[in-house]
Amino acid sequence: MKRLLFALAVLGAAVLNGQAPPLDPVLKAMHDEIERSRNLSLPNLEKPYFIEYGMDEAETFTVSATLGGLLARRHDHFREPEVEVRVGDYKFDNTNYAGRFGGGSQYDLSRFPLDNAYPVLRRYLWLETDSAYKSAVEALSRKRAALRNLTQSDQLSDFAHADPVRTVREFHRLSIDENAWSDRVRALSDIFSQYPDVRDSRVDLESSDGGYYMVNSEGTELKEPETVTVLRVRASAQSPDGMTVRDAVTFHALDTAHMPGDAELRRGVTAVAQNVTALAQAPKGEDYNGPVLFEGAAGAQIFAEVLGRNLTLTRRPVMDGGRGGGGSASEFEGRMGSRVLPDSFTVVDDPTQTEWRGRTLFGHYEVDREGVTAKPLKVVDKGILKNFLLTRQPVRGFEGSNGRARLPGGFGASYATFSNLFVSSEETIPAGDMKKKLIELIHSRNKAYGILVRQMDFPSTGSVDEIRRLLTASQGSAHPVSMPVLVYKIYPDGREELVRGMRFRGFNAKSLRDIVATGDDSNMLEFMDSAAPFALVGASNFTTEACVVAPSIIVDDLELHPAEDELPKLPVVPAPPTKGP
Repeated sequence: MKRLLFALAVLGAAVLNGQAPPLDPVLKAMHDEIERSRNLSLPNLEKPYFIEYGMDEAETFTVSATLGGLLARRHDHFREPEVEVRVGDYKFDNTNYAGRFGGGSQYDLSRFPLDNAYPVLRRYLWLETDSAYKSAVEALSRKRAALRNLTQSDQLSDFAHADPVRTVREFHRLSIDENAWSDRVRALSDIFSQYPDVRDSRVDLESSDGGYYMVNSEGTELKEPETVTVLRVRASAQSPDGMTVRDAVTFHALDTAHMPGDAELRRGVTAVAQNVTALAQAPKGEDYNGPVLFEGAAGAQIFAEVLGRNLTLTRRPVMDGGRGGGGSASEFEGRMGSRVLPDSFTVVDDPTQTEWRGRTLFGHYEVDREGVTAKPLKVVDKGILKNFLLTRQPVRGFEGSNGRARLPGGFGASYATFSNLFVSSEETIPAGDMKKKLIELIHSRNKAYGILVRQMDFPSTGSVDEIRRLLTASQGSAHPVSMPVLVYKIYPDGREELVRGMRFRGFNAKSLRDIVATGDDSNMLEFMDSAAPFALVGASNFTTEACVVAPSIIVDDLELHPAEDELPKLPVVPAPPTKGP
């Protein structure tokens, strides 16, 4: 509020003095270069009908440590521009085409200027625009050729109109005590030295402050601050048969001032160390088919992964020969108006909500990356699918955006994701009775035990090789489900037994219709979302904040089986002591 009042005072003083407030040099360079670029043309080729300049700017501090020793510490400042030039028209343009060609001019523009020197900014935007325009006209020509021998009926437009939006808010410099946080990360990583069975461990902190610029030829002008701090803890161990087991925990906040205190951070690290140690000694799981209880955070993880990720429709790009290809389809495609959850469920995506039960909501934003204002969206009502998360790229049945473009996509499109996804049910039982309900179900089906999952591997902290194996073994599922990390057998007498190495088979979006019990709890999952499989940590150059609030659930008739991966051999000699003499 103080910053707002100060900004208004400065604006008022400028007006009283007969002067307009100074325009940000970046925004001014973008505006001026767009006006000049409207006249871009090559002989007998179209002029641009749409030009957009976007730029991410961030100042970041990262520090990593293991076993009490620092691995890396960096302070960076970067700018990443994104220039989009569309030729043709809204109905048919150069985007949504996956043909291979080398177009445009190859300028060395890998690093954008950090200083706000107006002439330098203009020059870089000019070179980027020149390259983007030459690529666009070549892509349009090739796309037309690819479709020349095909009959086009009910052709979708390539781009949707959007009302111009203007919002400019100042960025702030990164404010963090780098030495204090380095010491804190080092101390947290040292906790693992007390657990000799932990083979590998790491604590990483990344704090970022900056924002996003965007100016386009339709009149939209954005300067939106973006801040985030993430502390991630990962550890792994090896069981006697060689299987690698792992666990992780992540703490999120919009800035370091709102990160948890040392006591909570230490509890989180200790829990990861204890879980990994226990998993290494746990027996390997067995084939199972029956009800599964997803308790606490695992319930929110399931809704984030199985429901949330299927709310995005992916349009297949045109390829050479006129074929459509690329991208994986949503399991909900073509199911608008169908039941996707029990009829007691309602799901709302609300980017406008900033707080929930006294906690700041991680997924809040006001305008998406295509300049469309975000509003609350009911996606499921009484179990019926009512809407999808949409961008400005039309998809079958939807011509316009609802402000969910939050990640860069492919072939000239953006990728839609949810923000704050609220999942609720009108029919619940006390969360403390969910385990009793599971035991009732296994009794009625004469099963030796049931399965309880307390944590899924979503977002995944696995290796690329592990994720590749999981995708290969998914038997063609469009969206295979990540593996469960903390899995317990629940016996009829209530006894719990931790097991390891389990995978789901055939778990998909249709399985959510088989929810047979819902807890009256609400569990918050905050994470950095990306377009990578299982939101794999470190696999994407661009992430965005997301949050799910959801109850515990029991899903009927799920199938799990033990992993069948080739197991690595144990070390030849024991690990050295983690503490010196």
